[in-house]
Amino acid sequence: MSTERYRIQFDGRIVDGFSPEQVKSNVQALFKVSEERAARLFDGTSRNLKKDLTLDQANQYRDRLLKTGAAVVIQPMDAPPAAAPVEPSQPKEPEKPRYATSLSELAVEPVEGEEDSAAANEPAPNPASAAMTAADEGAQTPPSGPARFEAKPVGSTPIQRPVRKTVDPEDFRDAEFRFTGQGGEYFGIWIVNILLTIVTFGIYSAWATVRNNQYFYGNTQLDGASFQYLADPVTILKGRLIAFFAFILYALVANLVPGAAIIMGIGFMFAIPWIVIRSLRFRAINSAYRNVRFDFEASYADALMVMVVWPFLNLLTLLLLTPFSVLKTHRFMGNGFRYGTSRFSFDSTNGEYYAFFGKGLLMAIAFGIGGIVAFTLISPALAFVVIMAGYLAVFGYFMAGLTNIFLNNLTLRDHSLHSHLSPKRMLWIYASNSALVVLTLGLFTPWAKVRMARYRAACTEMTVAGDLDGFVAAEDRRTSALGQELGDAFDVGITAF
Repeated sequence: MSTERYRIQFDGRIVDGFSPEQVKSNVQALFKVSEERAARLFDGTSRNLKKDLTLDQANQYRDRLLKTGAAVVIQPMDAPPAAAPVEPSQPKEPEKPRYATSLSELAVEPVEGEEDSAAANEPAPNPASAAMTAADEGAQTPPSGPARFEAKPVGSTPIQRPVRKTVDPEDFRDAEFRFTGQGGEYFGIWIVNILLTIVTFGIYSAWATVRNNQYFYGNTQLDGASFQYLADPVTILKGRLIAFFAFILYALVANLVPGAAIIMGIGFMFAIPWIVIRSLRFRAINSAYRNVRFDFEASYADALMVMVVWPFLNLLTLLLLTPFSVLKTHRFMGNGFRYGTSRFSFDSTNGEYYAFFGKGLLMAIAFGIGGIVAFTLISPALAFVVIMAGYLAVFGYFMAGLTNIFLNNLTLRDHSLHSHLSPKRMLWIYASNSALVVLTLGLFTPWAKVRMARYRAACTEMTVAGDLDGFVAAEDRRTSALGQELGDAFDVGITAF
């Protein structure tokens, strides 16, 4: 079996039949990078798009990139980089020179494009003497010596000289998510959490939440490094006590003054956006990767639109705005998260969401018609089977698809996330987990959670552009300088999807 490894190289050339703009757009969409970074791939420099691949993997990547119009080539890892073709530059019309008529009109400037020599510590020539020599003899400073100067008229266009170009290779690679937890291991944590929560009349539930999250975060790895959950259980307990006493107050007021309960309900509706922002920020700021915390920032107005206005308008339009409302929610969350000082970016369109929901609606209609036909022509029992099969198919489609559509449109700088959950597989895991939890009177719950977490992680990856270690280290330095606020946020259990 061959152990030779290969790389995918690209020097900016495109496949015949494609336009440059079309290829740039395709490559940008494929790698989920910014327009500026995608344009850099077409500057004629030979770059590694993928490396350390088997021959089969290299062929698969090459075929995928050729479909975008990028003329990539496969090279062995030990082969020298292929030289990019140099296109002849078009000669430009030379500008009319401006000559100095006196010494006062001369400026002395270093020659552009020259590097310091090893003898840079030697004394530099007198600039006034260099200017006088240039004015009298009409010649430039000879090339020898540690520094070179030239005299030219003040305000004239600088002379453009070739500067040595430093190649910054691009390396796109896939960093995998992995979940390493075990059901039996998590069972010990889960059962102790339940028993202590019961004994303490629910007070221990805050500590149970922290222990659960620490286990799942600590066993979720990206590129070999685990995530961290850093929340203080006392802060979670405070948030839950606030929510509990607010509910007690509402119940008392509703019994004593029914009219005031309506006013309080309306007030609570407008408090929901603030609560959502604080909850998302608490979850984010207490999550970390390689000691760099996440964060969440959003305005109250944006949260109000997502949590109140769009759902209300969706009801008025008989759910026709459902895809638009979900898109707004995903955009609100995706654009609000950040890692250290770098913001996530969510980029999708109304068309993508309406197409996704439209397909689900067509599935539901098809199974509905099948159920009606079965009920009319065959038997009610068969109709029930068809309807249940349709429900499960649509449920699996949305359960996997909403996660895929959210993560596949999420980027962090030039790094992009990808999810390829299978609706059939998700449905099988969910249905079998539910059945086993019922049959074991709930004791299978730890294995069910671990099983689902392992599958979700296995279907998620990040396409890393460049050096992930360097990116994380830079964020660590920036966030260490800025610090983090942890005080007034609290958790009410709201998640992204």
